[in-house]
Amino acid sequence: MPTPKEIINLYGIKPRKKLGQSFLLDVNIIRKIAAAANISSEDVVLEIGAGIGVLTEEIAQRARRVIAVELDKDLASLLKEKLGQYDNVEVHCSDILKFDFKSIAQRYNAKIKVIGNVPYNISSPLIFYLLSFRSVIDGFILMLQKEVVDRLSALPNSKSYGVPSVILQMHASVEKIFNVPSTCFYPRPKVESAVIKGDFRGEPLIFLDDEEFFTRLVKAAFAQRRKMLMNNLKKAKLLEGLTESALKKALTLAGIDGKRRGETLSLAEFGQLSNILKNTKDNRHKVQKLID
Repeated sequence: MPTPKEIINLYGIKPRKKLGQSFLLDVNIIRKIAAAANISSEDVVLEIGAGIGVLTEEIAQRARRVIAVELDKDLASLLKEKLGQYDNVEVHCSDILKFDFKSIAQRYNAKIKVIGNVPYNISSPLIFYLLSFRSVIDGFILMLQKEVVDRLSALPNSKSYGVPSVILQMHASVEKIFNVPSTCFYPRPKVESAVIKGDFRGEPLIFLDDEEFFTRLVKAAFAQRRKMLMNNLKKAKLLEGLTESALKKALTLAGIDGKRRGETLSLAEFGQLSNILKNTKDNRHKVQKLID
């Protein structure tokens, strides 16, 4: 099998900067990514940004079906030619942020495993997009900018802990697997990369009365990181109509000091506070009478 560098030279491939293309050259890293996914002969795997098809071939030798998604038309054509020998691979020239994961899961009657070397410019949107399809996705192995992986896997009381950390970890168990030096890529990016593994939960880690409300609350809590939680909540449009006394009462019920910052709250605390505030808002007139 030709090396990634040989394939690039053979086909005269020139990375397109506007698509954030950076090809992984290290074959050992490629094999480690494939191995980390624990792919079986029954698995349906979707690869994001299949590129020159090196990782695709590793996956194709293990999986029942491989859905290779590539935005670049020229690379998609190359993939169809290069992977023609595999009858379990289908290539889609498509924007992954518009791809219908549900239709693939329904077609093959299976949850999907997602693998990919993700362009840095779509890292955050992609995570939230995958979350929207979590009911049909079994898990994911993604190579992202190291800073993004650190945020997604961060724990409370750390600088990296924020909105993506809380929302993703509420719905998935995640772990950073290993770092990937910039020297492993062509062209060499200005930042380091890392690989993250995640498995979506059947239900949120903490029961949520309203998942959309929870997401908006978390964003409000981190609106200004250096401000106290109470100050951020008072300015949140989500909580318009609630008096300061009602907010204080909700925080007390949740066992949370309003002087804390959002970055100190655990997943359980965010979940409990979300449920209490949702109930408080829905019944604000009754609650206010009790407070008064």
